[in-house]
Amino acid sequence: MKILGIQALRGPNIWSVQRKKLIQMRLDLEDLEQLPTNKIPGFGKRLETMFPTMVEHRCSEGERGGFFFRVDKGTWMGHVVEHIALEIQTLAGMDTGYGRTRETKTAGIYNVVFSYVEEKVGIFAAESAVRIAQALIDGTDYDVEADIMEMREIREKVRLGPSTGSIVEEAVSRGIPWIRLGTNSLVQLGYGVNQMRFQATITCKTSNIAVDIACDKEETKKMLLASSIPVADGDICVDEEDLENTIKKIGYPIVIKPLDGNHGKGASINVLNWEDAVEGLGFAKKYSRRVIVEKFITGFDFRILVIDNKMVAAAQRVPAHIVGDGNNTIQELIDLTNEDPRRGYGHENVLTEITVDRDTMDLLEVLGYTLDTIPAEDEIVYLKSTANLSTGGTSIDVTEMIHPDNIFLAERIARVIGLDVCGIDIMANNLTQSLRENGGVVLEVNAAPGFRMHLAPSEGLPRNVAAPVIDMLYPPGKPSRIPIFAVTGTNGKTTTTRLLAHIVKNIGYKVGFTTSDGIYVQNHMLEKGDTTGPISAEFILKDPTVEFAVLETARGGILRSGLGFSKCDIGIITNIQEDHLGLSDIHDLKDLARVKSVVVESVRKKGWAVLNAEDEHCVEIAKTLSCKVAFFSMDEENPVVVNHCKQGGVAAIYENGFITIKKGDWKMRVEKVTHVPLTLNGKAKFMIANTLAATLAGYLYGFKLDDIKLSLTTFIPGAAQTPGRMNIFEFNKFKVMIDFAHNPSGYRGVEEYLESVEATNKIGIIAGVGDRRDEDIIECATIAARMFNHIIIRQEKHLRGRTEQEIIDLILKGIASVDKETTYEIITLEVDAIKHAITIADEGTFITALSDVITNAIEVVQQHLDKELEDEAAMV
Repeated sequence: MKILGIQALRGPNIWSVQRKKLIQMRLDLEDLEQLPTNKIPGFGKRLETMFPTMVEHRCSEGERGGFFFRVDKGTWMGHVVEHIALEIQTLAGMDTGYGRTRETKTAGIYNVVFSYVEEKVGIFAAESAVRIAQALIDGTDYDVEADIMEMREIREKVRLGPSTGSIVEEAVSRGIPWIRLGTNSLVQLGYGVNQMRFQATITCKTSNIAVDIACDKEETKKMLLASSIPVADGDICVDEEDLENTIKKIGYPIVIKPLDGNHGKGASINVLNWEDAVEGLGFAKKYSRRVIVEKFITGFDFRILVIDNKMVAAAQRVPAHIVGDGNNTIQELIDLTNEDPRRGYGHENVLTEITVDRDTMDLLEVLGYTLDTIPAEDEIVYLKSTANLSTGGTSIDVTEMIHPDNIFLAERIARVIGLDVCGIDIMANNLTQSLRENGGVVLEVNAAPGFRMHLAPSEGLPRNVAAPVIDMLYPPGKPSRIPIFAVTGTNGKTTTTRLLAHIVKNIGYKVGFTTSDGIYVQNHMLEKGDTTGPISAEFILKDPTVEFAVLETARGGILRSGLGFSKCDIGIITNIQEDHLGLSDIHDLKDLARVKSVVVESVRKKGWAVLNAEDEHCVEIAKTLSCKVAFFSMDEENPVVVNHCKQGGVAAIYENGFITIKKGDWKMRVEKVTHVPLTLNGKAKFMIANTLAATLAGYLYGFKLDDIKLSLTTFIPGAAQTPGRMNIFEFNKFKVMIDFAHNPSGYRGVEEYLESVEATNKIGIIAGVGDRRDEDIIECATIAARMFNHIIIRQEKHLRGRTEQEIIDLILKGIASVDKETTYEIITLEVDAIKHAITIADEGTFITALSDVITNAIEVVQQHLDKELEDEAAMV
């Protein structure tokens, strides 16, 4: 077997609109194509021995053991690899179960698709599954546990922490979209102007001053004292002299901890003598130059969580410990404790495995114990000096047992420090009595407190403490999303996108849009290039100034990574025509339609799909959708439109020279096409179709027809507004048009327009694209021969695996197939070809440059036009 490629799909995709996180691996089975599993001796038995838990894989049989049944009967190795990839992720603590394996149209090559929890783990699982399958085929040993451990380690490096993850999960449960910003815990909730950001449990509403205060234990203590809040006696020390003076003032026992520390790092607890105090000072100074020394208060360690100035949870924290049984050593008891299924590596489970470190050895030394000591039965031996869950501690929920005075105290502390999410550490015998009565004190106030102890306590009720965070960021009535229009199709995507963006901007929204020539916010180009994929969509959705998104969405991005958004309000398919066929397993229009349909399948249930009624593939797609559907057509009598409107549906039609909205039997004329500059006085039929699609989308969203009409009449096509979309430059004696047509359908649209153009001579500049099918290159050349008197063939770019001569030969074959006298010449460079065409143009000539590098072509023509104007000015 050979892996040909692995890609991660992160949004709605051709395999599943709902399951966004999928790995797609292209796998060549090579000789194994002739060897299903039942023809490999002992394969099934070895598979069951290695993965006995796979008995739970029901597969297509729909029952327990279904997959093993398929293996016994005979299935292909790609299918086995899919199930192994899913199983090893589950064994590594990432339970996931969706998979599909499909053979491509190339024999022996399969697309193996399966879900993942963490992308990097999913990619590793794909590679590991192939290695494991090969070992099972060969009957050789394979260390599956090593791969599972590595997957766990990868996950711990890349996953969101438990606090961040809980907030994201709560947001998702409410339909709030999210984007991870970078590789850390910085997360954006919502889109555009409605976004909110947080990192761990610090939110965009968290006061910077409050965080600074909370991180300065000395300043925190002063503010709490000034507010009559009980705190432990102590002082700040930087050297042994300070330490000695502080101990004389407060006495033993003491606690020593870094002033700027967190998570219990560098802390020494219950220090009883000078030697240990000096050692504790040195330990703390590894983490902070200044060290806080306080009176050690006996009691239990409590954490109270306050969010948006309301107490939401409280937990008692217990340091990592073991309980003696009179038989096992401390190390053996640690190992037994770590076997608890609730404990795991890092943050993978409710509890963390207990590890032995300096803190552990110091505590044992105080007791006169070693790891080989056998504690007495029921003796509790503490292994950590702090009660952090990340070091193996446990927690007990005590939310319902807090005295009202202590609730008042905690909520007041949050306001005194100014934190929106505030963790308050308290040492007291209990929280059922007021701290003023039981002598308890506040030890610390924490910005970015961890949530795990509340989300999954070892004892007591779990508390959904992420919910009040979302309530604070998105109170009732506050939206998290912005409107999204997504535009796809073979031809007309960019023009429709730009026209829609113009309409939206005129309505009064700050609009961000992506096109094949760049990313724009309010018509300011921010990124140049083909920006029609998910990364560009995300760019717009991350922009905090954008109120409305219009996203051109091309096939390439959908196939590579899926969509860059989960849901849109309106999805548009302009048409589905021959283009890019034969690439990425897209061999015919049915395959292409499946890709384009992803956009409209991602429309929210109350949203609209806007489809071309004249395109049979669009009509078929409409039958599968769960959202509302509207059609557009150049023909008022189109049977799809007629039937749709009879049933009360909505459509946009071209009738009697008007752009018209039809709703049931009602007609609402928007504007005469001759008044819409984009249609070139009504001569560019495909531009009328683009206008219909945009008009219909705007109307369905709720824009007033008068506002849409104004936008249609003020959208002026040209090199600035619609680069490469029928840009016409008028010279004194001839005209030059630049267009991006690059497939047979686009060529036919240009041909239809040129039929209405009066010219003494029509010159065309064309080229082929190397990764298109032979028949597509030939057909484009055939159409060119029909519409031009003279053709200039140029071919310096986009060879994509072919030679220049191969492409030119195909073009010449197309030209020769037309029963018409069309002359041609070959000029390799596009710039030279355009200059030559301008040089040979007689009065009344119409030059058409069908260019794939629009910017270059426009610059060359504009330079010649500027020079002509300069020459005229010089003669005056």
